Amino acid sequence: MSGVGYGGAGKVWIVGAGPGDPELLTLKAATLVGTADIIFHDALVNIRILAMARPDTKLVNVGKRGGQPSTSQMSIQTRMIHAARQGMRVVRLKGGDPFIFGRGGEECIALWTAGIDYEVVPGITSGIAAAAAVGMPLTYRTISQSVLLVTGHAAPGGPPIDWVHLAKAADTLVIYMGLAQTTEIQSGLIAGGRHPDTPVLAVHWATLPQQRHVHTRLNRFSDVIHEADLGSPTIIIVGAAVHLSQHLSLEENIPDVVNV
Repeated sequence: MSGVGYGGAGKVWIVGAGPGDPELLTLKAATLVGTADIIFHDALVNIRILAMARPDTKLVNVGKRGGQPSTSQMSIQTRMIHAARQGMRVVRLKGGDPFIFGRGGEECIALWTAGIDYEVVPGITSGIAAAAAVGMPLTYRTISQSVLLVTGHAAPGGPPIDWVHLAKAADTLVIYMGLAQTTEIQSGLIAGGRHPDTPVLAVHWATLPQQRHVHTRLNRFSDVIHEADLGSPTIIIVGAAVHLSQHLSLEENIPDVVNV
């Protein structure tokens, strides 16, 4: 759905805030943040992005963090609908991209059901940003011809994630929200046929000044991640292409095996 939404009826923009660095925000997202009447934002949205809002814009933190008190999804949707019915310009500001593990689809369905005009504004998802931030090409013609974005956090009440099945579903796996399941991920991927020496990369707070990353191998992955004391948010990348980032980031000679 799309529309002007400036009259008696308001409108909701579901906006991707990108991976964190304000300079990676899209121009359209920046414009919407600067013209919104109310912004419902995730916990991980950079405060420098929120500072782009008008002084009179109402900022509402509706973020969810694992193991911490958080706003229910139903409450977020109800509050957005209420604000739009008051004729407000509503921005739902979500980390990364709204449609990549951001529950943007659920919010669109709720708005559509309520007859609220809405628009989705894409953002750079954290999985892609994390790889780029450490010099890792997610695709490479001779190594990685397929990439799979997968959540490490199963839906409450849903089936567990089948890591054995996912092990060889793509050349490169990009895992979101997987820190609490590192043991299951490691054992499942190896059981599914991934070689124990497969390179693994974990990137914490990608694109921000506090960014940290570690390289390891699949058979040591769980221990190394915990020893490094990486917290959320962290992106985990598994696959042979990870090896490229170790050379590109250090400006070393790249092995002949990856030359085209």
